[in-house]
Amino acid sequence: MDFIHNIQEIRERARQQIANGAVTRNYELDPEQAIGVLNEALATEIVCTLRYWFHYYMATGIHSQAVKEEFGEHAREEQAHAGRIAERIKQLGGKPDMNPALITDRSHSEYKEGVSLADMIREDLIAERIAIETYREMVRHFGDKDPTSRIMMEEILAKEEEHADEMSDLLFAVEPQAGEAARRLYFKDEIPQISNAGSPITERKQGSEQQPTGNQSKSAGR
Repeated sequence: MDFIHNIQEIRERARQQIANGAVTRNYELDPEQAIGVLNEALATEIVCTLRYWFHYYMATGIHSQAVKEEFGEHAREEQAHAGRIAERIKQLGGKPDMNPALITDRSHSEYKEGVSLADMIREDLIAERIAIETYREMVRHFGDKDPTSRIMMEEILAKEEEHADEMSDLLFAVEPQAGEAARRLYFKDEIPQISNAGSPITERKQGSEQQPTGNQSKSAGR
């Protein structure tokens, strides 16, 4: 502890300011401002949790079972995020704001239900992209001044990026035309060297898919 020259002062201050809990004098941010930022993240996670659960129960269609399982997994993970953020707010001496009347106003993402399975996936993907961008701003805001909150938001951000990637894959699987350059899906029984899996999907003038010739397939495999 040689690098800490005022340890006795720190000990005395810890006793005198015991009511402040985890917030000590060298906390460099305004606690109220930090709590406000975290309450926005909390509202965002609650809205995302509700939206994912709604999609879980309402998912229908030929692809619905696999997508439904993904919705449920994401809902549970978003709920866990909300719990972590609420605990951090309490550590900073604040109150997690869970008032239903205020949550939608605080949330960065919107509660959009969608009218089809593809719509549901698309709305979740949009919400994840919003969270990714705003959470990156939060990470920069906390920086070295509140490393605990920063690390927590970095971990949540990483999970939101994973969610966005999964939603993007699901949207392509359910609605291939959603991509700017749609490509064929790979299947386990397909061998890239001799199949056309992964090749661009093109259309003839009549609207039918253009199938590569045998020579083209062989050339693609070289």
